[in-house]
Amino acid sequence: MSTLMGKAPEHPGLWQDAAYVAEHSWQQTEITSLVTHSQGRQELQQLSTQLARLSQLGRWIVLINPENAIGYKELLADAGVRMDRVLLVRARDEVEALWAMEKALTSGTSSAVISWVEQLDHKDKRRLQLVAKSARAMGIVLENNPMAAEPASLFPKLQAVH
Repeated sequence: MSTLMGKAPEHPGLWQDAAYVAEHSWQQTEITSLVTHSQGRQELQQLSTQLARLSQLGRWIVLINPENAIGYKELLADAGVRMDRVLLVRARDEVEALWAMEKALTSGTSSAVISWVEQLDHKDKRRLQLVAKSARAMGIVLENNPMAAEPASLFPKLQAVH
């Protein structure tokens, strides 16, 4: 029987030391869906302080199909968001917008992902609930649905491990 002496070979991604895990641990993340009556301006204004703090981490703040009329650039800049960390995505339709949101949430390169859509159906809500399990960023879906009565969070808080 032979005995191996010395350091065991390392396998990337499987065995990580405690320092690596501590350095790459993330806070709890969630995906929240809100019905907006202001095209997302009020919601973005409420989030702006948090987005400014997140932009200092060096990861992206991703905006998917924001309404130009709300003046999101000025709003974020006035709040102290690092504009060199804001990534604007223009999707052709809601299917593409949700796909882009899913990729941005799970990539590990974003701190926050905010997407503007007309309305989420049951299938889309379920898809985002599943994405939330592996999300590595805060996610906000702003539904521009004038028929809805009150803004409401539709998703429970789900913890994501990064």
